[in-house]
Amino acid sequence: MKLDHIALYVKDLENTRKFFIDHFGAVSNDMYHNPKTGLKTYFLSFGDGARLEIMSRPDTVDDEKKHLRTGFIHLAFSAGGKSQVDSLTKRLHDAGYAVVSGPRTTGDGCYESCIEGPEGNLIEISE
Repeated sequence: MKLDHIALYVKDLENTRKFFIDHFGAVSNDMYHNPKTGLKTYFLSFGDGARLEIMSRPDTVDDEKKHLRTGFIHLAFSAGGKSQVDSLTKRLHDAGYAVVSGPRTTGDGCYESCIEGPEGNLIEISE
């Protein structure tokens, strides 16, 4: 069995879509819109077959996103090596995204960084 996709509700659908296309090489499908509910979605596909569904609806609640909480915490992307982690982290920092940690080697030996992406959602970048 394989995980098909992860879904993420956001307030600014187009900004989130642009973020993943510009910084992570996502390929987007055409928007789906349900005029009855106001739901709008895109499926973003990544090179290895992973997919992220980003969704918006006018009736969603945008609770504070605390880093240390139960539930889904971050999306993780493998950049391909230490220098790629460094350069992508720098590029995101220069684009105005907060670096939460790293780049660094963690206690379990992984080289990674973590940034706050659109709407405070955490994105981990590993080698």
